[in-house]
Amino acid sequence: MLLGGYGMDKYITLTSAYKGRRVLVTGHTGFKGSWLCKWLQMLGAEVSGYSHQVLPGKNHFSLLELDMISKFGDVRNLSFLDNWTKEFKPDLIFHLAAQPIVRLSYTYPVDTLTTNITGTINVLEAARSSGAKGIVVVTSDKCYKNKEWVWPYREEDHLGGNDPYSASKGCAEIVASSYYESFLKEAGIQVATARAGNVIGGGDWGEDRLIPDIIRAYTSDSTMTIRNPNSVRPWQYILDVLYGYLLIGKSILSRKDVSGAWNFGPTDTCSLSVDEIAKLASTILRGPVIQYTGKLGPKESLTLRLDSSKSRIILGWTPLFDIQDGVWETLDWYKDHHKNNIVSTERCIEDYIDQLEHLEEL
Repeated sequence: MLLGGYGMDKYITLTSAYKGRRVLVTGHTGFKGSWLCKWLQMLGAEVSGYSHQVLPGKNHFSLLELDMISKFGDVRNLSFLDNWTKEFKPDLIFHLAAQPIVRLSYTYPVDTLTTNITGTINVLEAARSSGAKGIVVVTSDKCYKNKEWVWPYREEDHLGGNDPYSASKGCAEIVASSYYESFLKEAGIQVATARAGNVIGGGDWGEDRLIPDIIRAYTSDSTMTIRNPNSVRPWQYILDVLYGYLLIGKSILSRKDVSGAWNFGPTDTCSLSVDEIAKLASTILRGPVIQYTGKLGPKESLTLRLDSSKSRIILGWTPLFDIQDGVWETLDWYKDHHKNNIVSTERCIEDYIDQLEHLEEL
């Protein structure tokens, strides 16, 4: 199973890189975290997670029923996190624990800033004495100082953020770089940050997210209301993004230096407006009815695109799904679950791996 890469580690497979490795995932009960844990286990890794208690209601992590060790605690609790990290002794850490919603950051700015900044500091601090070879800090495309221009942002562009969420992600990037240069580089521990856009995929029931809101309207036979129809986002299928994270981790485990920032964005054709995504989903589902509200709410960026040339050239990463296929795959997951109570996550990952293998054969 040859799954990409560049240079000396090109022919190291994901399976050979991760099999038998101890991997700690913070935020493992979340949408992306649970998908990542499932994929890591399929690769043969020994996975442990650190997160808040699982929230009530529909939850992808609970549906997966993963056989793994979960530690539940606040990422802002350094002593508890540090003790577990030392006990587990991970080879690699994926840090995904965060408050991930822009609009929620206006309601709970202190929780957002402390979770996303102090939480990142604590994970980096815990990594210092953990024996890990490296850490992948997952931030966001919103870490950039958004100038509302048409050009895609590159890793060397200015960081910033007007809303609390975006500011917290920009700060997390600065903190990660500082810890690497001040402490972890000398200790031989790599620190890479991963910046991706709006991720879609089955099993996301988060509040104030477009696809989950559409699914809630579809399953309840109600009207779907959207606020910012003209906002353009770099929509991405979840397995494309996770593949990028896994490639960074593979390079770290194979001792290839990948410290620094990495963009994982879709092609320009995937940077569609909220209105275009909503209409596409409504057409596929044959509902719900879409309506628009005049209340825009707190300010969010209108246009945001990423330049992923670095990831494509150095890591050999490329997205396999365009936005239409990504939406279809996502909605198929929800329809399987809604109509037949099927959780098709493993099947989705297996299909994705088959596509990667086919590309390697070409």
